[in-house]
Amino acid sequence: MTTSVVVVESPAKAKTINKYLGSDFTVLASFGHVRDLPPKDGSVLPDEDFAMSWAIDAKSKTRLNDIAKALKASDKLILATDPDREGEAISWHVLEVLQQKKLLKDKPVERVVFNAITKKSVLEAMENPRQLDVPLVDAYLARRALDYLVGFTLSPVLWRKLPGARSAGRVQSVALRLICDREQEIEVFKPVEYWSITTILANQAAQKFEARVVEYAGKKIQRHDIGNEAQATAIKSMLEGSSFSISKVDSKPTKRNPAAPFTTSTLQMDASSKLGFGASRTMQVAQRLYEGIDIGGETVGLITYMRTDGVQITPEAIPSIRDQIGQTYGANYLPEKSRLYTSKAKNAQEAHEAIRPTEISRTPESVASRLDDDQKRLYDLIWKRTVASQMASANIERTAVDITAVNGDESTILRANGSVIRFDGFLKAYEIPKSVKDDKEDGKQLPPLDEGEKVRKDNIDIKQHFTEPAARYSEASLIKKMEELGIGRPSTYAATLATLQNRDYVILEKKRFIPDSKGRVVTSFLESFFKRYVEYDFTAALEEQLDNISDGKLQWKDVLSNFWQQFSASVEDIKDLRVTEVLDTLNVELAAVAFPERDDGGDPRSCPKCEQGQLSLKVGRFGAFVGCSNYPECKFTRQLGSNGEDGATQADTGPKILGTDPQTQEDVTLRSGRFGPYVQRGEGKEAKRGGLPKGWSPDDIDFEKALLLLSLPREVGAHPESGKMITAGIGRYGPFVLHEGLYANLDNPEEVFVVGLNRAVSVLAEKIANGGGRRRGAASLKELGEHPDEGGMVAVKDGRYGPYVNHGKINATLPKDKDPVSVTMAEAVEMITAKAAKSSKKPAKKKAPAKKPVAKKTTAKKKAPVKKTTAR
Repeated sequence: MTTSVVVVESPAKAKTINKYLGSDFTVLASFGHVRDLPPKDGSVLPDEDFAMSWAIDAKSKTRLNDIAKALKASDKLILATDPDREGEAISWHVLEVLQQKKLLKDKPVERVVFNAITKKSVLEAMENPRQLDVPLVDAYLARRALDYLVGFTLSPVLWRKLPGARSAGRVQSVALRLICDREQEIEVFKPVEYWSITTILANQAAQKFEARVVEYAGKKIQRHDIGNEAQATAIKSMLEGSSFSISKVDSKPTKRNPAAPFTTSTLQMDASSKLGFGASRTMQVAQRLYEGIDIGGETVGLITYMRTDGVQITPEAIPSIRDQIGQTYGANYLPEKSRLYTSKAKNAQEAHEAIRPTEISRTPESVASRLDDDQKRLYDLIWKRTVASQMASANIERTAVDITAVNGDESTILRANGSVIRFDGFLKAYEIPKSVKDDKEDGKQLPPLDEGEKVRKDNIDIKQHFTEPAARYSEASLIKKMEELGIGRPSTYAATLATLQNRDYVILEKKRFIPDSKGRVVTSFLESFFKRYVEYDFTAALEEQLDNISDGKLQWKDVLSNFWQQFSASVEDIKDLRVTEVLDTLNVELAAVAFPERDDGGDPRSCPKCEQGQLSLKVGRFGAFVGCSNYPECKFTRQLGSNGEDGATQADTGPKILGTDPQTQEDVTLRSGRFGPYVQRGEGKEAKRGGLPKGWSPDDIDFEKALLLLSLPREVGAHPESGKMITAGIGRYGPFVLHEGLYANLDNPEEVFVVGLNRAVSVLAEKIANGGGRRRGAASLKELGEHPDEGGMVAVKDGRYGPYVNHGKINATLPKDKDPVSVTMAEAVEMITAKAAKSSKKPAKKKAPAKKPVAKKTTAKKKAPVKKTTAR
C-alpha cells in the first residue's frame, strides 16, 4: 500500500485536510515560507547571474525536519500549497530543500491544487496531480529578487542622505507617492465660490417636487456656473415673479446590472465601505473562512481561495446558485441565462475563480452560530454578492421633466429628475455603490406631471457653496486606484498598506490616509533623485513584465538584468551627494508645505522667533521638521506641514488645562514637548503622562480623551489558556495587545480602549499563526512622559533580557521583583541617573598590545543553512 506525505502551508489547513484523507496520508504544515533571503548584503548577487542565497530559520528547520522524517517512511511527496504564485513558491522551496538533503531519491513528487477546502475539491485534486509550474516559480524569484535589490540598495541611500527615514520599496514607494500627491493636490487647491438655486414647485394636486435651473437668458447653466450672490439673486428675483408650466416630460426605462463576484481587491473595498474593516483585517477573516470552520462536527472551508483577481465562477457551481435564488427570492429573480463575467486579470496563470461560498446552500443564517462576529459579517457579504451576481437586473424608470418659467420677456428652464425602481432584481440581495448622479435621482420619485400642465411656485432658496478638493484616500479607494494603475497585485495590497503605516510614513485618521512628514520627505527625495522608479507607468510596466514571466513569455533573469543595469547606475550617480545638497533640493520641492505663506505677507522662510535666521528643512531621528539656521542660539522648530508660526513651540504658551481628575483631584493638562504633544495628570516627577498616538490632533483632545490616554495600559482580561493578563496599550509602533511578551497590532488607536477578550485572543493567535511569535524589540510597556530635568521621553520597555527603563541612550534594567507597569517617574529617573553615573565612571578601554598569531584549534560554529540558487 502506497503512503504519502502531503505538505500544506498552515496547521489549520492541515488539520482540515487530514480529516478528508485516509490513514495512508500524513498531512504536515510548512507554516508559510520555509526559506527567505536573509536581510543582509549579498543575498542576491547581480554579478553572479543573480544567484540567490536562502536562509532557513530555526522554526522552519524543525518543520522541514518533521517533513523529512515523515518522507523517509513514505512512498510519495504531494505538494498541496495554495493555488497562486506564493503557494507555488512554497512548494518549490520545500522541494529544493528535500532534494538537497537527498531524501527524494526515486520517490514521485506531485503538485495538487484546489480552490476550496472541501472534501470533494480536495479528493478531486488528488486524482488530478500536475508538475510544479516552473514559470510561476520564476515569476516569484524575479519579484523576490527585485524587491530585495530595490530595498537593500535604496534603503541605505535613504539612511545616509535622510537620517530618520526607514526604508523604500518597489511597490510601497509608489503607493506612498499616490498618498503624498493627493495631499499636495489638497494643499494647493483653491476653492471656487458657486451658488445653487433650489426651487420647490407643486402640481395641481399640491404634490411638491424639486427643480434646478439649467438654462437662463439663453445660456446653459452648469453646476458651478452661478459664481456669486448677485447672479443668484438676479435669477431668484426673475423666478419669484414667473409663471411655471411643464414643457417636456421624458421617461426612459433603464436597467442596472449586478456587479461581478468578489476578487481580492473588490472584497477589500466593500468590506471597508460596508463593514469598516481594514484590508489586513479583511484578509485575516477571509483566511479563517477559507481554511475551515467546524460545521456540525465536520471542518469545512466556507469560501473559495481569497487571493484572486478572477471574476468567473466555475460552471459546476452556477446551477446550485440559480436554484438558491429561485428558492430564496422567486423565479422572477432568475435571468433567462446564467451570467458570465470576463476576468480583468493581467495574467490568467495567477487569476483563479472569484471568491464565493463553497456551498451556496449554507446561508449566512444557517452558519451564524458557528462563526464569530467578524466571520459572520464577512461571510454574509460574500454570500450575498455571489447570489446577486447571478440575479436578474433591476428595472428603473428615470424621468426628466423640463419646466419653463416666464416673467415678461424673460424665460428660464428648470429641470426635475427622478427615478422609480419598477423591479428591484439583484438589489433585493445586494446593494451596489451608486454614482453621484444615481445618488441624487434614486429614490426621488416625481409626482404625476403632464406636458402643458401649470405648476405653482412653493419656495425658492439660494445657497452659497465652495468647490472641494478630491478626498484623501481611504484603504478602499487607494486599493482601487492601485488596481486601476496596475500597481501591485491582489496578494500584496494589504501588506503594502500595513508597511506604510508601520514605517510611520502615513497615518490612518478617520479611515483616510494622511502622509506623515517622513513619508513626504522620502517621496520628495525619490521623485527628485529616483523619479523613474516612482513613476506610475514604469511600475505598472514592470508588473506586466513580471506577469509575462509567469505566463512563460519572458525569461526572469533578462527582466532582472535590464532593471538592475539602469537602477544601479542611478544609485551610483548620487552616492557622493551630501545631505545639505539633498535638503537644498527638498527645500524647493516642499516649499509650499514647509514654508507656507504668512498672514502678514512676510518672507515665509524668515524665522518668526529670532527674525534673523532662515528656516530650512532639518532631518532627525524622528523625521523631518523645520528649524532655524541660527541654531543653537535660536531653537525655533515646527513640524513639517504646520501652518502655525509657533508650531512645535506650543510649550512656550504653557499647558492647557482640560479638567480635574475625579479620582486624584489633580489637573489634567495638554502639553507639547520635544517629541510632540502629550497629556499629563498632576505635576512634578510623579506626574502621569501619555503621548498622543499617530493621527490624533491636539485640537481634538478633550478631557474625556485625555483620561482615556492616561488610563493606559488597560487590562483586557485573563487569557483563557494561560490565565495570564492581556493588556492593551499604545507604543511607538502603534496600538497593541500584549500577552506574556507577545505583541499583536490592533487596527487603530481607538480600538485600544474598547477591545474585548475575544478580539484580543484572536489577534494574538493570528500573530503566532503568521510566524510572528517572537517579541518585538524594545516595544514600550509604559510611557512615563518627559524627563522632568532633561526633557525627552522616559519609558518602560520590554527588551530581550527583560524589562528596563529608557531615556535617550541610557537603559537601566529593572530589579527582578519590580512590576514594570508599576514603575513611577521618580523611580525611573533615579535608576537612569544611577546608570548614567555608573557609565561615566567606566575607564576607557586601552588598546591591547599586538600579539603574535598563535595557531589554535578551532571548532566551527553551526550556522543557519544558507543555499545559493544559480541559473536554472
